[in-house]
Amino acid sequence: MDKRLETLKKEYEDIPIPKELDEVISKTLRQKRNKKRIYLWPISIAAAAILFTATVNLSPHAAEAMSKIPVVKKIIEVITFNRFKEERNTTSIDVKTPAISGLKNKRLEKNINKKYVNESKKLYEEFTRSVPTKKGEKGHLSIYSDYKVVTETPIILSVRRDIEKIQASGYIQKQFVTIDKPNEVLLTLKGLFKNDQYIKVISENIIEQMKQQMEADSNKIYWITSEDMEPFKQIKPDQEFYINNHHQLVISFDEYDVAPGYMGAVEFTIPTKRISKILVGNRYIY
Repeated sequence: MDKRLETLKKEYEDIPIPKELDEVISKTLRQKRNKKRIYLWPISIAAAAILFTATVNLSPHAAEAMSKIPVVKKIIEVITFNRFKEERNTTSIDVKTPAISGLKNKRLEKNINKKYVNESKKLYEEFTRSVPTKKGEKGHLSIYSDYKVVTETPIILSVRRDIEKIQASGYIQKQFVTIDKPNEVLLTLKGLFKNDQYIKVISENIIEQMKQQMEADSNKIYWITSEDMEPFKQIKPDQEFYINNHHQLVISFDEYDVAPGYMGAVEFTIPTKRISKILVGNRYIY
C-alpha cells in the first residue's frame, strides 16, 4: 500500500462511523474487489467522506476566458459507486451513490464524489435513527435516492440526484451537478452571470411563468400572493439549476418550496433572451 492510501486509511480509522454503515461499506468493497472493472475513484467510500472542500466557483472573468478555449473530447462518465438497500420493521432505504469518473482534474472529481458520499451517509444515518427500537413497533420512514444524467453534450454534463423521503407524506429533493467537460470545472449559477442582477431577472420571469400556468390550468397553484404564508419572492443565489440539451437554463425547486406538495418538485426553463445581456458569455447558454 502506498503512502497516500496508508494516510487515507489512518484518517478513515480515526473517524467514528455507525456500525451499520461500516458493514454496508465493507460489503460494497468486497463486491467491487470481485469485479474486473477498475474505477478511477479507488479509495473507500468512508475514506472519501473525510473531507468535503468548497466546490469550484467560476468568476465572470474566468468563465469568459474559458469560453474561448476549444473543445477537447474526453471520456467522462457517471457510475454507481455503491448502492445500499435495506428494510427493518417497515422502515426502508434504497440509495444509489453516484460518482463522476474520468476527470483529469482529480481534485474536482474527488470533491464532487465526497459530496455524494456524505449525502448518502447522512441518508443512511437518518434511516438507522428511524428504525424502531421496541419489539413490535413499526417504522414509518422510507428513503429512496437515484440519479440520472439529464444533459450530456460535448461541453456540458449535468447530473441530477433525486432524493425522496416518505413519512406520512412525501418529500422530493432534486440536486444538480453541472460540469464544463473540456475545462473540467464545476459550474455555479452565480458564475454564469456578470453580477447579482441575475437573481432579480430570473425571479421575475419565474413569477410570470407561475401566473401564466395558473391562468391556463386551475389545478396548478404557486405561492406568490401576499395571502400565502411564505410567498415566493426570489431565488436563492445558489438555487438548484442545470443547463438542458437545448442550451437553456433550468431552475429547479424542491417539493413544497414554492407550491403545495401535490405539485411535486417543479422546474422553470428561463428564456435565453431574458438573460442574454447579463450572461458572461454564450458558451453554455445561447
